[in-house]
This record gives sequence, structure tokens and C-alpha cells, in this order.
Amino acid sequence: MNAYQVIRTISVTEKSSHQTEDGKYTFIIDTNANKNQVRAAVETLFSRKVDAVNIMNRLGKVKRSRFGQGKKPDWKKAVVTLKPGQEPIEFF
Repeated sequence: MNAYQVIRTISVTEKSSHQTEDGKYTFIIDTNANKNQVRAAVETLFSRKVDAVNIMNRLGKVKRSRFGQGKKPDWKKAVVTLKPGQEPIEFF
């Protein structure tokens, strides 16, 4: 898996915006990716040294309608902490 397949998108929420001040960045990642792949992908794409990677599996919600019920897809997110002294990642 290459770096562009591991990291799908950047999570832009109020909480993730506040965490960038502490050097923590939140990414939506591939459901089959592990911590080592996420670390390598961030170091390759953004040229920053990674201190820690925390991964969370999120289950998709079950939604009901008058035609039955369906399920949104499961997804995975990673919170990546940069080493102290690294420049912040600019997204915008």
C-alpha cells in the first residue's frame, strides 16, 4: 500500500483544529492500515518526524427509512503526534 492509499483525507473538525496547536493531526485512513503504515505515510507525504500514532476504529451507524434499514460504512481514524521541534503541517 502506498502513502496515498493509506491516508484517505484529513479530518477537519473543531476538536482536530484545536489539537493542531499541540502538534496532533487527525487523518481518516484505510481500514486495513496499521500504525507503522500511517507513520511511514505521514513522514513521506509531509516530511515530518512522527512521535506517536493512535488509531481508532469507528463503526458505521445503522440508518432506518421506510424502505428498510441500511448501514453506513465503518471507518478508521488516526491521531498523529509530531516530534517536538517539528514545523506544523499546513493544510490550507
